[in-house]
Amino acid sequence: MGEEQKTLKQYCKEAKKRLKQGFWQAYHKGLNEELTRAKEEGISQSKVKEYYTQVVNDNIRNHQEEDEIFYRRVKKLLDEEGEVSNAIGRLTDKTEFDSLSYEEKQRYTLSLSEKYLKAVERYRKERELNIKNGL
Repeated sequence: MGEEQKTLKQYCKEAKKRLKQGFWQAYHKGLNEELTRAKEEGISQSKVKEYYTQVVNDNIRNHQEEDEIFYRRVKKLLDEEGEVSNAIGRLTDKTEFDSLSYEEKQRYTLSLSEKYLKAVERYRKERELNIKNGL
């Protein structure tokens, strides 16, 4: 469901679910652990806070498990092989892709490329800050 189509009731349900699932406790625990670690390792604490703020904002706005699953796939690829020239091809769902029309394939590839670039940006930021456990 698009962001503009959500009702106040849906936003409230999502907020209540985050509270019940301990989202904010996990956020504070992770942030505090990373800030402590950053201080010990001489990493900028403000950059760690900025990273966690961005992750939380993305999580609340999008809250899509499929995006997190996609990120984990990209992270695994980058950890194991680094940046490769055929990353989009490797991340493409072949079954879904084969069922699309030419125009849909173009949109699919463009969308996948955008998601990949965002995932790589997040990966680089986590590496730069030496983030062990994202949210």
